[in-house]
Parts: sequence; C-alpha cells; structure tokens
Amino acid sequence: MAAPRSSANSQSHAGAGPRLAPGAPGASPQPLLQLPPKARLYLPSGLHYLLSRILAAASRLSFSTDVRENLDRFRAWSPSKTERFKYGFLLFIALFSLYVMESPAFPFKLIIPALYIITLLLPVTSQFFLPAAPIFAWLILFYSCKFIPAPLRPHIWVSVLPTLETIWYGDNISSILTKFSHPILDILAWIPYGIVHFAAPFFVAAFLFVFAPPSSVKVFAQAFGFMMLTGVIIQILFPCAPPWYELREGLVPANYGMRGSPAGLARIDELFHSHGYTLTFTAAPVVFGAFPSLHAGNATILALFCSYFFPVAIKIGRLRLDARVLYWLYTFWLCWSTMRLIHHYEVDLVAGACLATFYFYFFLTDEIREAMEQRYPYRNSAAAPPSAAPPSNRPDLAFASRPSAEDSIALGAVRSNGGAPYITAQGGVAGDVESQKRPEVIFSIDDSAADAGDIAGTSADEDKRKREAAALLARTKSPVQRVRSPAVHSKQNEES
Repeated sequence: MAAPRSSANSQSHAGAGPRLAPGAPGASPQPLLQLPPKARLYLPSGLHYLLSRILAAASRLSFSTDVRENLDRFRAWSPSKTERFKYGFLLFIALFSLYVMESPAFPFKLIIPALYIITLLLPVTSQFFLPAAPIFAWLILFYSCKFIPAPLRPHIWVSVLPTLETIWYGDNISSILTKFSHPILDILAWIPYGIVHFAAPFFVAAFLFVFAPPSSVKVFAQAFGFMMLTGVIIQILFPCAPPWYELREGLVPANYGMRGSPAGLARIDELFHSHGYTLTFTAAPVVFGAFPSLHAGNATILALFCSYFFPVAIKIGRLRLDARVLYWLYTFWLCWSTMRLIHHYEVDLVAGACLATFYFYFFLTDEIREAMEQRYPYRNSAAAPPSAAPPSNRPDLAFASRPSAEDSIALGAVRSNGGAPYITAQGGVAGDVESQKRPEVIFSIDDSAADAGDIAGTSADEDKRKREAAALLARTKSPVQRVRSPAVHSKQNEES
C-alpha cells in the first residue's frame, strides 16, 4: 500500500532542486480558495456558483514575485523541437519588427523588449505574458510593417479579389449590400465591427479561464495569436486592395504612399459627429490588407472555442435554445458588417474563416480533447486533465479511471468543490501531481471495510481520518456515492 507523500519530503526536494511552479510534479500543493460555508445561505445560487468558480480559477495562479523561481525553471527547461521552432520564429518576428521600427527611434525602442523580459522574469506576470507571446508578436509586427521600405515590398494586387469575387459568386457582394443605405443598418454593422470585435476575445479568454479545463486559455492564446500573426504576414507578402479602393479609385494601380479609408465607418463618424474612425483608418499600418479578413478569422475562432467548450442550452420559457446558434449568428453578423462597411470581399471572409479553423484544430491538445470528450464537469477543481476529479455526487466518473485489483493507492484528503465533498486518491488538498501521471481511482468512505487489505485500514490514523471524513460528509446535503476499493472488491470476489 502506497503511502501519501509527506510535506517534508516535498519541501526538501523543492529546496534541493529548481523551484517548481504551482502544480508541477513535486511542488507543494496550492491552497484552494473557497467561499465561507455560510455564503451558500446568503448568496443566490447563480452568484455562489460564479464566485466559487472564480476563486477556484484564482487558486491555480501564482502570486510570487521571486525572480529566482523563473530563472531556475528556465535552467531546468528542456524544450522540444516544436517549442524551439515556435519560440525561434516568434523571436525572429520580434527582432525584425524592432529592426524596421522607426518610431520610437533607437535606443528608446529597446524599452519594448526590456519591459517584456521583466514580465517574463516575474512569476506573477510570466504566467500571462509567456502564453501570449504570439499575440504580442502579431501586435508588434502589425505596427512595424508600415516602416518597411516601399522598394522592398511586393506588388499590390488591385484586380485579383474583385475578379475572384465575380467568378465565384457572380458579382461584387459588397457593392450590392451598400446600395441599401439607412442609418439603422449602419449602426447594426458598426456594433460588431467597431465594438464587440475588440472586446470579445477578452471575454472568451475570461470564460475559458473560469469554466473550461485548465490550460484552455493557453490553447486559446496560441491559436488566436498565431492566426492573427499568420494573417498579417500574408497581408504583407500578398497585399490586396479592399472594396473601398475599387469604389474610390477603380482598378488604377495602387502604391504604398496612398492613405487608408474608413469606408462605411465614415457614416458612423458623421452620425456621432466625431472623427475617430476616420483618423484611425487613414493612418492604418496595413492599408492593403484585405486578404485574409482577420475580422472574420477573429469571429470564427471565437465561435469555434465557445462551441467546443460551452455547448450549453439556454432556457427561454418552455423553449431550449442551443447557445451555439448564437455563437455562429455573431460570426455571420460580423461577416455581414465587414461587407456592409466595404472593408472586405466575401473571398476574404472565407480565407479568414479557414485560417481560424486550421489553427483551432492545430493547437487543440490531446489533454483538452480527452477532458471534453469525457464531458468535463465545470467545477472549481485545480487538477489538470486527464486526472481531473469527478463530480462530487459521482466519484465513479473520474477521467481515465481504470480500477484494477493490483491498484492500491493511499486514501487522500477530503475536498469540497462548491458542492458535496469527495475522497480522492490524490495526495494533499490540491492533489499530488505525481499521481496524476498514472490512471487514478476515486474512492469514498466504506464503513464496512475493516480488514487489513482495504485502503481504509484499521490503524489509529486511518480510523481518525475516517471519522473526520464521515463527519464532513454528514454535514452536506449531497451524499457521496459509496464505492468500494479494489482490494475489498477483489476479496469479495474470492469469497464468492
């Protein structure tokens, strides 16, 4: 019978080797933040559920500011070939952007990498800024591409997109949509294009962090960042004129000295008596970046993540509405607005959607797939899949649980995850990560198990722990299903 790992051994191991991140094998367990027990009596059930999930998600964060921790982790890091290529590519993009950047000038532009290095040294900030490296690479390249000398830039394609639009769809759809002018239509197009488009990624990332399996936000940051970065690279190497250029200039050859245009958003400035969109789009770094449409890619990848992680049903009276319908309605709404405001052809939207779909499935990890395929329960648990614990009222539904007669794992701690407590084979309050590397078995208290072969045991320590766990279970309204250990199950089979 395996004994639980002692805290002294963990501390001595941590002191002898590199400092370990929270949740890393051998690291001390992180305390699980929870609401007071009486909070359920005073808070509405929905608010209690939301606050408990937020606190549980915050339990996975590190609030350390010790630079030595990250330095030790970096020394112990052994990147794979894929990671070396990924971070080498991002480093190349960053160095190229800094090299061509003219404003701010040297040496002031070195402040940008200096600040980013500082965020990587601090554990409290590196957990956010390191996964977001592709997003920052996209932002700095998007800003710096306007400083690339015009003689080094490729030819601007003016007639390619309208020709493809006519061949594939029979006409210029953007021109057709703009024939019906009305302020209400302009506002309907402006809401997703000018407002929701910029705020939606932050909301989706927040929901993934709170309600989705651990590491989902990192997957989202990688997929979103590389999609946007790839889109900007294509726009630089294959510049194409947007629909507003055809309406304003015709098919006259374009040059890099031309200014951008707010197109249909000029009507929004006129409606609100402002000049924000006119000034912004006139000085845009990428004027001829119609293909692919990153607006369409943005909306598509958000819809893919929400559909995959949150396939919930919304009850409206007696009706049940699948939320995925709303996710994709937003995508089509934004695609319509891009053509309504004369910023993209439909072929641009298709290319952006294809780019988003590719990166969504490319960065979706096997751990996340397994967690979602096993119907990941949205609970406040810090354990990472596939060893995430089951719902409190169904301890037999653990991920990758393969109970066998030879499995004998020490009884762990009783944990309460916003509902009924349960007994887990993981050691410690936050779980022993070493035990997560092998299939785990979830157990509950078995009052009838008294022989020495059962994990409940007959020692004084085990009896005391059984009494404490039974007392805690008695205080909850949702009893834990009783599950016998493999040892007892095997013994009963032999007797029968």
